[in-house]
Amino acid sequence: MEIYEATEALAALAHETRLEIFRYLVRQGPPGQTVGVIGEEFELPGATLSFHLKNLKQAGLVSVTREGRSLIYSADFSCMNDLMSFLIKDCCMGQLDSSNC
Repeated sequence: MEIYEATEALAALAHETRLEIFRYLVRQGPPGQTVGVIGEEFELPGATLSFHLKNLKQAGLVSVTREGRSLIYSADFSCMNDLMSFLIKDCCMGQLDSSNC
């Protein structure tokens, strides 16, 4: 992951609602969840939810698939892992050891 990609992802997660939605989608696992259920879970109007999901998608943190008439959003675990790796790759001067970091 390049620094501009990390910046985009972190900026998207820097909003409380988007962070909550992303964490919710992480808990849902690879199958993800429909827009309707996500909206009910967070009690958000459609336009607001759409805005937040679009922001997460543009940052690469979620993906969307269509099943019939439903849109299903899923956390992009590859992007999440890349972001985590980017954040810790230089930890402890490259000597990552959980006993001393």
